[in-house]
Amino acid sequence: MRVLAAMSGGVDSAVAAARAVAAGHDVTGVHLALARNPQTYRTGARGCCTLEDSRDARRAADVIGIPFYVWDMADRFHEDVVDDFVAEYAAGRTPNPCLRCNEKIKFAAVLDRAVALGFDAVVTGHHARLGADGLLRRSVDVAKDQSYVLAVLTREQLDRSIFPLGDSTKAQVREEAAERGLAVADKPDSHDICFIADGDTRGFLAGRLGEAPGDVVDASTGAVVGSHSGAYAYTVGQRRGLHLDRPAADGRPRYVLSITPKTNTVTVGPAEALEVSEVRAVRPVWTGSARPDAPVECEVQLRAHGAVVPATVALDGDRLHAELRRPVRGVAAGQAVVAYRPDPAGDVVLGSATITG
Repeated sequence: MRVLAAMSGGVDSAVAAARAVAAGHDVTGVHLALARNPQTYRTGARGCCTLEDSRDARRAADVIGIPFYVWDMADRFHEDVVDDFVAEYAAGRTPNPCLRCNEKIKFAAVLDRAVALGFDAVVTGHHARLGADGLLRRSVDVAKDQSYVLAVLTREQLDRSIFPLGDSTKAQVREEAAERGLAVADKPDSHDICFIADGDTRGFLAGRLGEAPGDVVDASTGAVVGSHSGAYAYTVGQRRGLHLDRPAADGRPRYVLSITPKTNTVTVGPAEALEVSEVRAVRPVWTGSARPDAPVECEVQLRAHGAVVPATVALDGDRLHAELRRPVRGVAAGQAVVAYRPDPAGDVVLGSATITG
């Protein structure tokens, strides 16, 4: 096939492109320029969208022997990922920008442009498996598995996607990169949020949303136990950085239980109050089987790299409801609930939806 390899400048995407060539595909490499001002994005070990990463991707393409281009998608990235990130926090939710980038940029904007240019598929370095049966499965390297952030992809997008690394561990990928003479073989993985250069999410949001002082309220008593300068700076399950004026009556630590933008209130309470046994979500994408008419017994994952829990999942139009077999703590609106079917050949992604409550 004629395929487009998305090359971030890291080791995974470089080896994925090389494997696509080895598989006999006609491969063209492309790096996505996502920063309006590259100096404001993370660099070095933590980058994925900078000029440095672009140069690393170009060098890898030269070694592999494929054409290479840079596509400027900074405006689209800012609108669909950065602005969405800020808006979600302002609404009291906790977004996953990597998931949104996959959905809106890598497998929407890029794939659409690739198809328009005559490419058959897009190759990426995600650690997930997509077999001949078209089903998306977890990577063999569970610690690096990225099926959670790919579960937003539609059937049409998966049909034009290739993930060559799903059957390899990260150690094997690095070893292969070294054998191929790729300079990124030892390049550290990117971490955190690429568009927040110093890692200070609270400061980033404050600079865009401004200060909005409000109360921190104890769930048990209703008493005001502290203040904040912006509810957007908190996430469900947070324990540190609450700066409460008085300790709990029992002396135990308190956690963020909920954020209410309408009243600009952050509610705190004991750890057990974080436990939930039901999850509501919207905009389901179902790809691992025919859309079910009856409840499905499966496993669900409620945050990136989170533990899985047995559940019963039901779809009702544009809504999803999951009943958890055991309580889970720290479930935040804005994250994804991803349903999996356990399988000896690798857990199969059934579908996903965005958590609302």
